[in-house]
Amino acid sequence: MFTRLKEEIAVVFERDPAARNTWEVLTCYPGFHAMLFHRLAHWLWEIGLKWLARFTSHFGRWLTGIEIHPGAKIGRRFFIDHGMGVVIGETAEIGDDCTLYHGVTLGGTSWNKGKRHPTLGNGVVIGAGAKILGPITIGAGARIGSNAVVVKEVPPGATAIGIPAHVVVDRGGNGRFSAYAVAKDTSDPMVQAIHELIDHSVETDQRIDYILAELKRLGLQVEPQQPAKLDAEHLNKMVD
Repeated sequence: MFTRLKEEIAVVFERDPAARNTWEVLTCYPGFHAMLFHRLAHWLWEIGLKWLARFTSHFGRWLTGIEIHPGAKIGRRFFIDHGMGVVIGETAEIGDDCTLYHGVTLGGTSWNKGKRHPTLGNGVVIGAGAKILGPITIGAGARIGSNAVVVKEVPPGATAIGIPAHVVVDRGGNGRFSAYAVAKDTSDPMVQAIHELIDHSVETDQRIDYILAELKRLGLQVEPQQPAKLDAEHLNKMVD
């Protein structure tokens, strides 16, 4: 038990540069307190003391602002930074070495019994305000950007952002922990696609202008077209 406790304290120092000493962690870190309450509540839940487990969880929520259902399964070295507003549902499963920031929801999308909450692989990082909804799997080492809404599975090692969330190419993370789950150098394929469409539209307009000019030079009667000119530079700035 004391080994696990030391492990939980060490995680705080590892992932929060603001942590100064053990006494501060023991007395002032709601994420750490929430995990202590959850370990007890989950044990009570497993041995069949459901009401007592729920009451323990409820008291922990009142004290920390973090709501973890006692039925949720959470691995080792789990860290909740700040913590206020975190909600973890009954059938959620969280692997080892995962990190959640404040306002994260691991929620369900169904009122039916059975598995209805997400499963997180080892080493997952979820940014502030993100919502992971439904019985989906977030692969090991994946990162979810702040305020993302994830309703589909995310592959291992991927970074997902947006509403609804989509996977982006991370060019700068190098697998290291990144505050709020967003790397500095992230390339969004949707943005890239829009840039390419804008450039293609400009090129197409130029080709049409050339064709019309050639037809006119050959003496063919061509109705002049006056479409609104595409301001590619302005549109590209808007997309960025």
